[in-house]
Amino acid sequence: MNVLETPILREVRSNHLSPAGVHLVARDYPKGMRIDPHMHRESQLIYAARGTMQVTTPAGRWLVPPDRAVWVPAGLEHALDLLADIEMRTLYFDLPWLKREQRYEGLTKEFVVRVSPLLNQAILGLFDARNTEERTELLVRLVMLELHQAEDSATFVPLPHEPRCRRAAMIVLDDPTGLHDIDTLAREVGTSARTLSRLFSTETQLSFKSWCQRARVAAAIQRLSTDPNVSVKQLATQLGYASVPAFSAAFRQVTGRTPTEFAGK
Repeated sequence: MNVLETPILREVRSNHLSPAGVHLVARDYPKGMRIDPHMHRESQLIYAARGTMQVTTPAGRWLVPPDRAVWVPAGLEHALDLLADIEMRTLYFDLPWLKREQRYEGLTKEFVVRVSPLLNQAILGLFDARNTEERTELLVRLVMLELHQAEDSATFVPLPHEPRCRRAAMIVLDDPTGLHDIDTLAREVGTSARTLSRLFSTETQLSFKSWCQRARVAAAIQRLSTDPNVSVKQLATQLGYASVPAFSAAFRQVTGRTPTEFAGK
């Protein structure tokens, strides 16, 4: 497993001030690029000011559209898939700096953050070349304050570790628009439907039906984030829902918002 050096040592727009222990990196990536599994000695907040990415950790897949960011703790293996052209803005935090945070214990696991307008402006403001040291330090403090109030698991799809259950999950994720029957899946992975159902519940804390629903909603979010012309009706049909209201109800159950509200249409 690659342990990468702080990117600021290699590629950084060096006119960005940062306080001791915090590093700011701005970089653009093209659609379709994959950053293979790796880890950092620092914790990081990864934010795409434009574009959608998918972050995979041992716990699962985190879909990160532009109104989300992802917190990745130090030493955690993760991979990134760029689903659109990305304008990435990343904050790296040295562990000694981070451990002085009052809420450090809440930052030892990965999570997705819903980026409010205030958090968005604070992150982008850090990359303003006109910043003074005082302004930069205040913006970092504001980011940390907002970070603790913005955790959001709506775009997370947990991945099981048990081999049979993992294979079944990957079959669904490879074709989230399909109508996957647990009996058929169980036969494909060499177990019974009863055992597979139990494994999904134990490994993901979701029933098989709820897990599949989350996978379909994640696929819908990905499409909404990367295709501005897709309609809710098209998505409902492609994902196998009987009607737009049924799809909207399932979407709201997972994300707390309707597809239209999520897409900002």
